[in-house]
Amino acid sequence: MAFPLEQWYLEIPPVTRCFITLSSAVTLATQLKLVRWYHLYYTYDLVFRQGEYWRLITNFVYFGPLSLDWFFHMYFMIRYSRMLEEGSFRNRTADYVWMLFFSAVSLLLLAPLTSSPFLGATLAYVLVYVWSRREPWVRLNFLGVLVFRAPFLPWVLLGFSALLGGGFPVGHLMGIAIGHVYYFLEDVWPNEGGHRWLATPSVV
Repeated sequence: MAFPLEQWYLEIPPVTRCFITLSSAVTLATQLKLVRWYHLYYTYDLVFRQGEYWRLITNFVYFGPLSLDWFFHMYFMIRYSRMLEEGSFRNRTADYVWMLFFSAVSLLLLAPLTSSPFLGATLAYVLVYVWSRREPWVRLNFLGVLVFRAPFLPWVLLGFSALLGGGFPVGHLMGIAIGHVYYFLEDVWPNEGGHRWLATPSVV
């Protein structure tokens, strides 16, 4: 008989479950000091000139040391990844993997625009944006104060983040921009008679 936590873990769709596993393993390794955080972030020079290619993945799955902030980011990422994988990507695992790949590559190309060396939170905004546009009639309640429909969620979160952080949230805007590009090329443009540029390659 499975324990509640084990049952919850096994019920999570495969791609989201892989993300949870990898992120938790990386976080645990840093807590045990088997790995240092500065071996995980992304920079062009360290990856492509020194061959530290693991940074292409670790910068998306590391959300800092175990803390309330870490749990918040993990909850946020898992929630929207799972809703996408169980919703519009249900029984379309390859399409979901391709969306994540496209999003990750796009964010890496735009990485010089942001001062953050880790892009996991930015990737989460991509997922939030795509989910919100595909669930336009879902009504949400933010902090028990604001009630709005799903398409406004990325902008509400952006404003809330700006108020808390005090700076211009370039990373969050990058996530929204990439999410919009994916949504437009995958959902809008083909429905207007255009070519489906982001069709999942057969190799995936």
